[in-house]
Amino acid sequence: MRTLDEATEVGVVPGEVATGVAGLAFLERLRDRTQPVPPFASETDIWLIEVESGRAVFEAKPSTRFYNPLGTVHGGWISTLLDSAMGCAVHSLLKPGQMYTTIDMTVSFVRPVFEKTGKLRCEGKIIHAGGRVATAEGRVWDDAGNLIAHGTETCLVMAVVMAVPGTPS
Repeated sequence: MRTLDEATEVGVVPGEVATGVAGLAFLERLRDRTQPVPPFASETDIWLIEVESGRAVFEAKPSTRFYNPLGTVHGGWISTLLDSAMGCAVHSLLKPGQMYTTIDMTVSFVRPVFEKTGKLRCEGKIIHAGGRVATAEGRVWDDAGNLIAHGTETCLVMAVVMAVPGTPS
């Protein structure tokens, strides 16, 4: 399981860097940590570990930090794990100068997660990639291979629009 070490840089990559290369190349740099790790990853213990065209895999470490009032890991954290994998599956197909945003996500929870559940693995795969809309599916498993949750996500793919200085964004 990947974790944050003292040598890992955490930060936000400038938009022109993130969208100036193909999505797969950018995600490979995030995976290899030659670009700063997003602050989100260190806060949520969700790490990109594999990426290829149309597929992304994350590992995540549940902890009591993510518990809901009933003493299980909050469904929002599990949904975030799925959103990361499915969204990055879409991101891996982007051309330079493109970006995407999630427009719909559906999640089904199969079993609860606790800190003692241990490391989770989530795989996102492309179902359909069109010119403007892409759809991905994702599944979360524990180390024993038990399905935890699954979902689908639809994303809008668009050209990056650069803001003109002095105009509202």
